[in-house]
Amino acid sequence: MSRFLRASLVVLCLASCGGGGNYSAPRQIDDACAIMRERPQYRRAMEATERRWGIPVHVQMATIYQESKFIGNARTPHTFALGVIPMGRQSTAYGYSQALNATWEEYQDSAGGRRSKRDDIGDATDFMGWYMDESARTLGISKADAEAQYLAYHEGRTGYAAQSYLGKPWLVEVAAAVGARSEMYRDQLAFCR
Repeated sequence: MSRFLRASLVVLCLASCGGGGNYSAPRQIDDACAIMRERPQYRRAMEATERRWGIPVHVQMATIYQESKFIGNARTPHTFALGVIPMGRQSTAYGYSQALNATWEEYQDSAGGRRSKRDDIGDATDFMGWYMDESARTLGISKADAEAQYLAYHEGRTGYAAQSYLGKPWLVEVAAAVGARSEMYRDQLAFCR
């Protein structure tokens, strides 16, 4: 067997063993229509979540943008002791939705099933829909209010109810940016459907 053919087979085997999934971000994450054209599975997932939980697509998109920039296997940065000794990650947040382990397990037990994965766009958007639907029911937050939904998503429902975000001006700014991005995506989606 030629060296080229052997090398090609090795590359093909390695590529097929990579765990599947395209975790990279779409090329134009500021353009909702471009995202939906490039990744039609995102549209299908978000529309299914909107049907099941009532969370608008543009709210889901703005939250995913803020949490992971549409990177499916996103993780929080490492922390370091003395600036050089790795001490692990900042949190257990992972995937498109940056769901924490405990919250993801609660979702799996409640609505998602044990096979749900945080790096699967359909499961991640369903998780967000489940979480935001519960926030709407328990806290009275409109499902279309991306800013308030994001605050509850980030701080947890108990933190939101206690208004813990008021002591975090940076978070209030981030939530306002999520709200503005949600409106931008809503306006863009109106012209590309």
